[in-house]
Amino acid sequence: MSRTAPRPEGLAAAPAWDREIAGLSLTPALFGRFQRLIHQETGIWLGDSKSALLCGRLSRRLRVLQIPTLAQYYDLVTQLDQHQERVSMIDAITTNETRFFRDPRHFEFLAARAVPRWRAQAQRGGRSKTIRLWSAGCSSGEEPYSLAMLFRRHLPAEQGWNVSILATDLSTRMLAQARAGIYSLTKSANIPEPLLKDYMLKGKSQHEGQMKVMPEIQAMVDFRKLNLIQDPYPADAHFDVILCRNVLIYFDLQCKQKTIERLTRCLARSGLLFVGQAENLSTIRSQLKILAPAVYAREGEHGVY
Repeated sequence: MSRTAPRPEGLAAAPAWDREIAGLSLTPALFGRFQRLIHQETGIWLGDSKSALLCGRLSRRLRVLQIPTLAQYYDLVTQLDQHQERVSMIDAITTNETRFFRDPRHFEFLAARAVPRWRAQAQRGGRSKTIRLWSAGCSSGEEPYSLAMLFRRHLPAEQGWNVSILATDLSTRMLAQARAGIYSLTKSANIPEPLLKDYMLKGKSQHEGQMKVMPEIQAMVDFRKLNLIQDPYPADAHFDVILCRNVLIYFDLQCKQKTIERLTRCLARSGLLFVGQAENLSTIRSQLKILAPAVYAREGEHGVY
C-alpha cells in the first residue's frame, strides 16, 4: 500500500471549514431535527443508528456550500426560500441501489401470466391494446427500461400495442441519469441476451465500456419528479401495473399506509401492484390480495391471474 505523499512545499493547508467537515458529528437533538425534516419532506424515517450515515451524506453539501457545521446547514436548509437546497439534501441522502431486471421473478410473472391474459382479452375485444405502467421510485432508470424492453418484445407496436411507462423519483440527480440512458457495460450482466442485443447500443471510442438504451426504448418512458408522500399522483391514472419496489421499506407505518391507499386508487381494474421482496403489506389495511411473492391485485380481481 502506498504511503500518503507529503504536501509539496508552498501548498497551503486545507481551509478550516474543510478540516472541520472531516470530523462532522451530530448531537442527538440536532439529529432529531434532521429526522423530522427529512420525514416531512420524503416520508423516509432515519433510525437513530443512521447518524453517521447522515453526516457522511451531507458532508458533500457542506463542502459545496463551504459551510463548516451541520447546525449551520440545518439553519440554511430550513429557510423558506431554500427549496432547491432541500432538493439537493434529498438527493444526497437517498439510497439509489438498483439494477436491470432486479427480482427477475417479477418480470417472469409479467411475461408468463399478465401478457397472455392481456393478449387473450384484446383478441376477444375485452380490452384495448393500450398498456400503462408506473415505476414509482425509478432511481437511475434500470427498472423502467427493463419494463420497456420486456414489453417491446412481448407486446410490440407492430402488432398494434401501445405501451407507455411513467417513471418517477424524488431525486433530480437520479432522474437526470435515467433520462440519459447511458450505463456501464458491467450492468449488462442481468439483461437477457436477446434483449441486450436488440435494445442496447455498445459504446465505442470515448464511450468504450458503456452502453446506451436504444431510442425506441427511451421513447416508451416518461420520467418525472414526484414525491410519493407530498405530491399529487397522476390525475389520469389507472395503471395496469405499478412497481413500487424497495421504497416502502424506508417509510414509517403511517406513510406506508397512505402510499398503499393512494397507489391502489391508481390501479386499473385487475391492475397489479409489485413491491419489494422485503416489503410485507400484512400490517397495512388495504383492498389488495397477494398473488405471488410481493405481487398484489385488488380483492375480487386476483383470481383472473
